[in-house]
Amino acid sequence: MSGWKGRLLTLSLFAVAMAYIESATVVYLRHVYGIQDLLRDAPTQPDALTPIELGREVATLVMLGAVGALAGRAPAARWGLFLYAWGLWDIAYYVWLRVFIGWPASLGDWDLLFLIPLPWWGPVGAPVLAAGMMMVIGAGIARRSEAGLPVRVDRTALLLGGIGTAIALYTVLAPALHALPGGLEAVGRARPTAFPWGLYLVGWGMVTLAGLRLAGWVRSP
Repeated sequence: MSGWKGRLLTLSLFAVAMAYIESATVVYLRHVYGIQDLLRDAPTQPDALTPIELGREVATLVMLGAVGALAGRAPAARWGLFLYAWGLWDIAYYVWLRVFIGWPASLGDWDLLFLIPLPWWGPVGAPVLAAGMMMVIGAGIARRSEAGLPVRVDRTALLLGGIGTAIALYTVLAPALHALPGGLEAVGRARPTAFPWGLYLVGWGMVTLAGLRLAGWVRSP
């Protein structure tokens, strides 16, 4: 499968299979820690498994980046396919969890999304929305690059993407950031009470617009 469609299909199969492994690992961790409700039962203090879990998160991104690099034929295409694989992996991860343990019951269920550099909290709908955008934009950038068309990173795209990313990250890191003055123990105990969807959508929209410019679907003035 050396053509564009074949490589995209192979990359998709990898992302879905990798999501199976990721979700299976999370099922095991839930059993180890006795987690039924993440907000109530997630560990509040680091333990012997914490550095292993942090390493697993880094390894996940390395694997997605590596397979994107192998699938792409040009630098911009490699970056785009990394984003596409990341997005598909994230969506498939929740699909597999739903198959395995019936969770999430809805897109509004809270999830502990990431641990680096601090815990990220958000409803499942937030990463799913971001993942869908990453798939579309990533595939668009990769397709444009492999067609021999330029992918220009202009100042407006950088500004929109940078500010939008910062806003979106704040919404998922807010509980940990607000607790940070109390030390790492307070960060571990911090739990969200409400998600700022309006602010998140502003950040998501800015990043999406930046991506559309990079993919050539929105022209620079």
